[in-house]
Amino acid sequence: MTLAAVATVGERYQNALMKYLSAPEEVALLGGYDLGRRALTDGLGVLEMIEIHSSAVAAALNRPLKAEERQRLLNAQTEFFIEVLSPFEMGHRAFREANTTLRRMNDMLEGQAKRIASALHSEAGQLLASLHFELAEAARDLPEEKTAHFTNIRETLQEIESRLRNLSHEIRPPVLDDLGLAAALALLAQGVTSRWALPVIVTVDLAGDLPGVVETTVYRIVQEALTNSAKHADATGAEVRVRQVERKIICSIADDGIGFDDSDCFRKRSPGIGLSEMKERIKALGGSMSLRRNGDRGTDLRFEIPLDT
Repeated sequence: MTLAAVATVGERYQNALMKYLSAPEEVALLGGYDLGRRALTDGLGVLEMIEIHSSAVAAALNRPLKAEERQRLLNAQTEFFIEVLSPFEMGHRAFREANTTLRRMNDMLEGQAKRIASALHSEAGQLLASLHFELAEAARDLPEEKTAHFTNIRETLQEIESRLRNLSHEIRPPVLDDLGLAAALALLAQGVTSRWALPVIVTVDLAGDLPGVVETTVYRIVQEALTNSAKHADATGAEVRVRQVERKIICSIADDGIGFDDSDCFRKRSPGIGLSEMKERIKALGGSMSLRRNGDRGTDLRFEIPLDT
């Protein structure tokens, strides 16, 4: 909102406050509520409303007043301001309730994803293993020249196994359940170094276990960021830092690569996730993300995810 628009709101606010102070009736008080609702719709914050209210109160009290009258006006302006802030409180409460509901849905989906991943990895794997055994038994009684078709079937089954295994890992990396986030990130860094010769330093400082959906989100975003650093940034080193500050997870993935001109370097490349997908995952958990240059050279991707109490 522009300064001129804020000034207009301030003028309306002062008129409404003066009207209530001169005649503290319900109708005038409802005018304060309407002012707050309109200010919230227009994008004003609580701090801006405090500044507007302070200026209006100062103007209202800038005249000779008896102590009794001054006290009455002070009490009345408090009642008016509480009414003005009511829409902000209602909006904040609705946001918290929506965020809580969304987090519960995320937890539920994470549990379902974990069960699906386990079924793909274990149950489907067992069925395919049985099918391999049955094919071997059937091929054993046939002449060698007639077993070529069975060989092709085995190769197809092996490809199916590989794809199911990869899909299972994409849904919920088993290393998170087996080792935890810190060890999983260290293992991920070792894999990046081994595959692309990119040294990666990992530092994790957590107070305890995290919710499954938070662990998965952190792991996936670090995985995508390191892959981009190794494949597209021409980096010679990267650093991952994950720490918990009170009820918040803060993560940074920095490299010394060629940097970026815009978000193109994080566009989706199958099977990874792009910058917009990263933001959506973090936003769904009530967090925020930023992408900036790492000094003169490189990229620094940072995000924060709040933890419910």
